[in-house]
Amino acid sequence: MTIKAIHHIAILTDEYERSKAFYTEVLGFKILAETYRESRKSYKLDLAINGQYQIELFSFPEFKERASFPEQKGLRHLAFAVDNIEESVGELLAKGVDVQGIRTDELTNKKFCFFYDPNGQPLELYEV
Repeated sequence: MTIKAIHHIAILTDEYERSKAFYTEVLGFKILAETYRESRKSYKLDLAINGQYQIELFSFPEFKERASFPEQKGLRHLAFAVDNIEESVGELLAKGVDVQGIRTDELTNKKFCFFYDPNGQPLELYEV
């Protein structure tokens, strides 16, 4: 088997409109398709990052909360590459997003910081 790339990341939300606004208006992802599936009472929103299909945002009427603290097994966070972390953090703060302080990765000497989506999903900005 030869894996070529990550095809997409699926995120489940209980507040669809709020999450849709966050990923499109705050983070600037482009909507590729939005589908309402009546049989599931669920939305599926396909989003592109920098022209590539990468995020699927789902809403489901019945969901279970996922524990994040203390650290749990599974997906820890989702990191987005940025050119200038100070500028990117400034944009998030201007849009009312609570952002943790900028830190430096001790292994790579690259700057990074964490913030959360409306569902509490940990997200990271990582300066490349």
